[in-house]
Amino acid sequence: MNIENSRDYYGQVLQGSADLKTDACCTIEAPAPEILEALANVHPDVKARYYGCGLIAPEAAEGMRILDLGSGSGQDAYLLAQLAGPEGSVVGVDTTPEQLAVAREHLDWHAERFGYRNVEFVEGDIEQLDTLGLEPASFDIIVSNCVINLVADKAKVFRDAHALLKPGGEFYFSDVYAERRVPAPLRADPVLHGECLSGALYWGDFDRLAKEAGFRDPRLVTDRPLAIGDPAVAEKVAGIRFFSATYRLFKLDGLEPACEDYGQAVRYKGTIPGHERAFMLDGHHVIEKGRMFAVCGNTWRMLAETRFAEHFEFFGDFSTHYGIFPGCGDLMPYDAAPASDAVSGCC
Repeated sequence: MNIENSRDYYGQVLQGSADLKTDACCTIEAPAPEILEALANVHPDVKARYYGCGLIAPEAAEGMRILDLGSGSGQDAYLLAQLAGPEGSVVGVDTTPEQLAVAREHLDWHAERFGYRNVEFVEGDIEQLDTLGLEPASFDIIVSNCVINLVADKAKVFRDAHALLKPGGEFYFSDVYAERRVPAPLRADPVLHGECLSGALYWGDFDRLAKEAGFRDPRLVTDRPLAIGDPAVAEKVAGIRFFSATYRLFKLDGLEPACEDYGQAVRYKGTIPGHERAFMLDGHHVIEKGRMFAVCGNTWRMLAETRFAEHFEFFGDFSTHYGIFPGCGDLMPYDAAPASDAVSGCC
């Protein structure tokens, strides 16, 4: 049901973001000025068919080879193309012909606008990435925006993404999660599925699947409770809280299951464009320029063994272990503000 319903819902039922019944597939947070500038260079027809649930703009993307899973009409791909620049490239994968037609129709328009051509779109199911001719270990960054909840075999998506990333690469993505497992009868509802609710992973299951795929320390960047404005939809899912969340998953063999303390620290140089004052690795690591910042061994590796290394100074090694890093825990990671506090709206 999942792939067929996705094609029908996003290809036929929805004609634009205004047709959505919830804000699950909308982006709420205000983009940074450089992102707004890049969005201004995206064709209006592409933006009109945008259904993402988060802001997918990974830092330090210049020169990177990027894969966009569930690229839809192409907004994120064309945004990322500008962040990657002429030395980088973006490959978008989507299974909905109507969405792909919009994305491909404007390839020449964007190439002229940017002054270079670095985007291509591939028709395919993100559950079958291993059949699309994509070279293993060839991407620096993989992104997705509110699409993993739409597929049935989520574990395979994580495994295939891990295989396609270079060592030190990153899967940076937004999706919808639930505070508990969604009951089977709701998972079969086509509207709830199309609105990104019935396929939402229980956050604990996501954490397990990500780690089983090789992403050993998932990092939560941002999250917000979802607002459900349609009374019929709200009634169907009454009692279940849903969250939009953005995560970073790094392909690093040295990561440990928990955050271990080795007495290490980093100092940010302030050299990532658009993030000169501070760099936000995740919700618990906002690293100001010039300050010594104590980190666990996993965080140290996420900065020292990835594209971020040139932007930091590193202090310490792994010679002495001091136990678990203060503040680690296993409770639900999201801000559980009541859903009534959430503000609905699409960009």
